[in-house]
Amino acid sequence: MKVSQVGEDALLASLLRGSLGSPKLIGDDCVVVEFRDAKNLLVLKTDCVVERIHFQSATDPALVGWKAMMRPLSDFAAISGIPQFALITLIIPAKRSMHWVHELYRGLNRAAVKFDLAIVGGETSATRGPVAISVSVAGYVERNRSVSRSGGKRGDDLFVTGRLGGSLRGKHLRFVPRIEESRWLTTHFGVHAMMDLSDGLGADLPRFARASKLGFKIDKAALPLAAGAKIDNAISDGEDYELLFAISPRDRQRLEKSWRKKFPKLPLTRIGCLIQPLNNSTSQVLPGGYIHFQ
Repeated sequence: MKVSQVGEDALLASLLRGSLGSPKLIGDDCVVVEFRDAKNLLVLKTDCVVERIHFQSATDPALVGWKAMMRPLSDFAAISGIPQFALITLIIPAKRSMHWVHELYRGLNRAAVKFDLAIVGGETSATRGPVAISVSVAGYVERNRSVSRSGGKRGDDLFVTGRLGGSLRGKHLRFVPRIEESRWLTTHFGVHAMMDLSDGLGADLPRFARASKLGFKIDKAALPLAAGAKIDNAISDGEDYELLFAISPRDRQRLEKSWRKKFPKLPLTRIGCLIQPLNNSTSQVLPGGYIHFQ
């Protein structure tokens, strides 16, 4: 059987089966590692961008560097983590110009400075294929602030930050991870579950619901659309890097009022709720988002 016949979720499940059984490890958007008597939890994340998959050969290399760094930081936002250190692995053809590499690192460094993150090392390798940049990030989250995607409760309201469907207009190269917003949320509210939207609502929302063993119901007409986007773009295009989170409906009015005061330029939209699953499914069928290997 080929990887293309399996898909990303099943591939990861087969690779990770049995490897996350330790009570000291929590697997989610990031890996959270618990050390005895430690005040905080260690957070680890690695991510990569690959030429002709995540960016085009003609893309400004400074924007490629920005995206490469910000992708794992978006996963930090999903668990309310604080990034501190990064390692960069650069896999590049020998014929690529030094100017291109320097511009790439200009983007990486600019993104790191945005979140007071130190690039402390990494690795380089030649390749006969396309460029690939892997970024590994380490940081921490307080024990009482860590959020997973699996804590949702039946009846929870579902919210998304920002607007969806903007990747076709270049948002995927210029986005800023919602770390500030995530930290604010976990300071003032009991967020039950959270994840970042990287593969599109159509792929990520069913994963989110399944992690909590629940289904979902959304109002497609309520989805906050980016300029020029249609509902199908908001569901299927992916690379929005916004937060999707579940919170008690009792907190809805207070959340919406407080959010408008704190983040007046960033929309926060209730798009639906978590429900009891029907027939062992997430109950509402959405057009699929981006699925690797297919």
